[in-house]
Amino acid sequence: MLKQRLSQKLLQKLSPQQIQLMKLLQVPTDQLEQRIKEELEANPALEESADADQTTDDILSDSDNTESENSDSDEELDLSEYLDDDYPDYKTQGESYNPDDEEESRTPPIAISESFHESLLKQLGMLNMNERNREIAKQIIGSIDDDGYLRREISAIVDDLAFSQNIMCEEEEILDLLDDVQGFDPAGVGARDLKECLLLQLERKLHTNTVNLAIQVVEEYFDEFTKKHYEKLGKALQLENDKLKEVIDEILKCNPKPGNTGKSDSGLLNRYIVPDFTITNNNGELELKLNARNAPELHVSQDFRNMMEGYKAAGKKDKKQKEAVMFIKQKLDSAKWFIDAIRQRQQTLYNTMYHIMHHQYSFFLSGDEMNMKPMILKDIAEATGLDISTVSRVANSKFVTTEFGTYPLKFFFSESLTTDSGEEVSTREVKKLLSEMINGEDKKKPLSDQEITDQLKDKGYNIARRTVAKYREQLDIPVARLRKEL
Repeated sequence: MLKQRLSQKLLQKLSPQQIQLMKLLQVPTDQLEQRIKEELEANPALEESADADQTTDDILSDSDNTESENSDSDEELDLSEYLDDDYPDYKTQGESYNPDDEEESRTPPIAISESFHESLLKQLGMLNMNERNREIAKQIIGSIDDDGYLRREISAIVDDLAFSQNIMCEEEEILDLLDDVQGFDPAGVGARDLKECLLLQLERKLHTNTVNLAIQVVEEYFDEFTKKHYEKLGKALQLENDKLKEVIDEILKCNPKPGNTGKSDSGLLNRYIVPDFTITNNNGELELKLNARNAPELHVSQDFRNMMEGYKAAGKKDKKQKEAVMFIKQKLDSAKWFIDAIRQRQQTLYNTMYHIMHHQYSFFLSGDEMNMKPMILKDIAEATGLDISTVSRVANSKFVTTEFGTYPLKFFFSESLTTDSGEEVSTREVKKLLSEMINGEDKKKPLSDQEITDQLKDKGYNIARRTVAKYREQLDIPVARLRKEL
């Protein structure tokens, strides 16, 4: 038998405005302009102003001066708040804004070039083949990952073509067309594993004695090569160390990830970063500026206010008029909420970065990682009075430019480690020491994790060997055996 009971629960729910603010906090500067454009297109009550007389400091100082209040009854609407011409406009121009170069300041640096896969498809278009083979080749290219490898099984590509393209083919046809794709640039593209990738690149080189020996090493002694068993290789090939080193160096010139050429400085597609903050050193005093150049000035539409005035001046109000004014009211509310959310976003970003800057003041003055202090999200949350999740959203995908380079905000967060003297230091400091030890080691006899642990203990860092191994892996540094050179 069913029983009915009454119970009370306390639930914390975010308002639509709070949800909107949380989403905007996650948006980096280079995407904020696009987000604002989307809102401008969706809400006619929101407008972009041509005036430019408010600085970043103005935004931060008047962030508490505007609040939206909703007060309406079932029969009548309180329109006073919508008829206020003095509702502050909002803009996010930086302090050094110049109206003469407005368009230039609002244009994010975008790399206009073709992607890795677009380059492959372009090369495919230069081949003379029938439409069926072209569709199969396109499927092969679409199956190549960002590293440039074809890691999908040939049998799976056969199934893909059958189900998605209604093309029935044999594995041999795909392998024949894969040979064509593997002839595309960059060399090594379309390989199914590292061994094939290296061979594809070596085969394209001028076949000197050294290159031929390098091909032999990859084909016949690949396992010994990857494990750096150079003594075995030397004996098997009957080569002296100098010649063997020349052969190994020839292999190491190959790119193990040919697809990544599209992401390098000299590649097909460059990625530019628009920093969210700038920190400058003014005679030993740090100054923080919020990069707000990509956000246009916003205000509530005067036309919508005039509509409200017209409604208020009207005598008898029929049902259609009330429906129209409700629509206008909703759009005005949405516009005000969005303006407030953008302002709060800027204030929250500035406040968070300000406390990060002061926590890591010594680093921003010197640029030396050894001067970085331990800092976790909780430290900044307590300093700003914000929730840890809010600080996390601010730190995510945001960048700061300093005289020493551009850093992601996540770079400044690290755990602490206690030295023998009782001093708390950042784990980033330990990682820097570890990296310097490995960079300065004898590559013929690289340091083992235990040797690194012993040296760190001699410097006063009481750290376990397994922790050294973890930090080494986080720095993408291989084990000692794989760092060995001839």
